[in-house]
Amino acid sequence: MEQTIDNKKRTNNQLDRSAQFALWGGILFSFVFTGIIALAGQRLESIQLLPDAGASWYYWKLPNPTFWTRATAWGFYLLHQLTIWGLIYYAQKNVKKYTKGLHKVNYWALGANAFFILLHFVQTHLWYDGLAQDVSIFSSQGSVIVLLVWVLLMENNRRGMFFGKKLPIGKSIIQFAKKYHGYFFAWAIIYTFWYHPMVNTSGHLIGFIYMFLLMLQGSLFFTRIHINRWWMVTQEATVAVHGTLVAVMQGNGLWPMFLFGLSGIFVITQMYGIPLKNWQRTTILAAYVVSVVGVYANVGFGKIFQIFGIPLIEYTGAVVLALLFGGGLWLYGKLKPQSAALEANV
Repeated sequence: MEQTIDNKKRTNNQLDRSAQFALWGGILFSFVFTGIIALAGQRLESIQLLPDAGASWYYWKLPNPTFWTRATAWGFYLLHQLTIWGLIYYAQKNVKKYTKGLHKVNYWALGANAFFILLHFVQTHLWYDGLAQDVSIFSSQGSVIVLLVWVLLMENNRRGMFFGKKLPIGKSIIQFAKKYHGYFFAWAIIYTFWYHPMVNTSGHLIGFIYMFLLMLQGSLFFTRIHINRWWMVTQEATVAVHGTLVAVMQGNGLWPMFLFGLSGIFVITQMYGIPLKNWQRTTILAAYVVSVVGVYANVGFGKIFQIFGIPLIEYTGAVVLALLFGGGLWLYGKLKPQSAALEANV
């Protein structure tokens, strides 16, 4: 009996180590491969591109795309997308339980994402173009915004929306958001990943690290690490680092808007999802307020309204998304009895 218990503990520890290895190995892979993109990207600098035409223009696309530049970008993207969707569907139908270690399907997902990351690298250096040639830049940005809003909605009942206080959102809406979030998140991440060629500008490199980390998170479904509070909030908070650094590099003076707008969501909502003591949360809030005052004392208090824009968009988006889900579930509930009655009469 004791030997059986020891074997079970040993198996759980091994599974736990396998998940830990996947997490830290995936993080290391993300940074190492981004370094490879940075070094190899020098050979892409000779490609002639059209002049920048403003905020709605994506600069990194070929002036004269060909059949193969489009076919490889869209074809490989669709193959990547359908593969991950298929693995999510398989996991929901066959795994269902969260465990300390990796399921076989997690290895498949990790391997698939690594393969398509390498494939996109090769595709960039042979054909260059991504999906940006045919779709708006706002579609890529919008998909990530909806992803962040979806997380706010999905986590409402656990950590609240405003300083630990929950919005009165129905249980069925939260359950729907949780059940189907993997499919949307996979689309938002993979679509954005294939939108960009693997060029080595600072903004792209930071973005690719973030995409790789999100793919890693997506590959660890139905494991305890996937729902680890610290890892989850790191994924959310990283967007503040990404957005701020990109704004600094663009030199448009909007970096305080991204820094304090996105970190404001951490202070208002995200930090209530991790086990902090009240004095720690108070200290973080005070540091945030002091930082805002210090920066805008130099930038000008007339611009302090900037910090409210991003939170307003995300919190309004969470309410709108809840209403859309609620409306859809209500409509489905109304139509389902009619559909069942029709089938009974056939």
